Amino acid sequence: MKYTQLGRTGLKVSRLVLGTMNFGPQTDEADSHAIMDAALDAGINFFDTANVYGWGENKGRTEEIIGNWFAKGGERRDKVVLATKVYGNMAADGEAWPNHDKLSALNIRRAVDASLKRLKTDRIDLYQFHHVDRSTPFEEIWQAIDVLVQQGKILYAGSSNFPGYKIAQANETAARRGGTIGLVSEQCLYNLAERRAEMEVIPAAQEYGLGVIPWSPLHGGLLGGVIKKQAEGGRRASGRAADALADTAVRAQVQAYEDLLDKHGLEPGEAALAWLLTRPGVTGPIVGPRTAQQLDSALRAVDLTLPTDLLTNLNEVFPGPGPSPEAFAW
Repeated sequence: MKYTQLGRTGLKVSRLVLGTMNFGPQTDEADSHAIMDAALDAGINFFDTANVYGWGENKGRTEEIIGNWFAKGGERRDKVVLATKVYGNMAADGEAWPNHDKLSALNIRRAVDASLKRLKTDRIDLYQFHHVDRSTPFEEIWQAIDVLVQQGKILYAGSSNFPGYKIAQANETAARRGGTIGLVSEQCLYNLAERRAEMEVIPAAQEYGLGVIPWSPLHGGLLGGVIKKQAEGGRRASGRAADALADTAVRAQVQAYEDLLDKHGLEPGEAALAWLLTRPGVTGPIVGPRTAQQLDSALRAVDLTLPTDLLTNLNEVFPGPGPSPEAFAW
């Protein structure tokens, strides 16, 4: 496994992040524990989750599965950089009681304690804001975070799904307060097929020293060889990938992508992950394996070197938006 610093911090994390969103809804507890053991054995030390994972009436279940794994001992907790998130409504029926969601100081305090209990740990290494809360000022958010850091309940704070200007607002507010390190990471949607983050989000993250943690690196399976798998009678596309393939222009683009990688003898999913690892500012993509085999495939991407001509061709198949503001101003 290869490692890097998380943004401007001294925290060393693996170039792959183990995403746990499938633990519970898609993968049972025993298999989830096996995948976490395999990830740790492979050198992955960065695990990502969220308080709402498990979904519906099972919100919080994913954190519980991870907590039960930590409870097995064997230095599991000490070897893991643990990241979770706050924002979502935790009510099983979707009707949140006032102050039981978003980023008020009250909910942050409540949510941290609840996550710590489910995770069976005394600290969260990276506590991430899962979404922008337009109703809560950053002064209040940082006051709450400062208290939690002083209490030792969290070590670092990060954002997820923030636009560039909110990253700037958050860290400028932290700088004015003094004594607050501010955001150290941004977790955003970023992959070959979805590159809008390159216009504002990633430049803002780089300017303020945030590590970039891409989620959905295969764009819901679209970049994982979906057309070839369908032709061979494998698992059919669903969700984001199925919606995208309904567009004939997108389908032709994905076909060109798969043909290009077939010419180079590469697996599409592994190449998509390897491409992200070449991108400026990227700490490591989140991989969310449902099975041990999917984890093995993701691990191969870390040692995969994409030739220069292939990188050029990939950029032709999936062109980025270009730098900001030139991309929309000139």
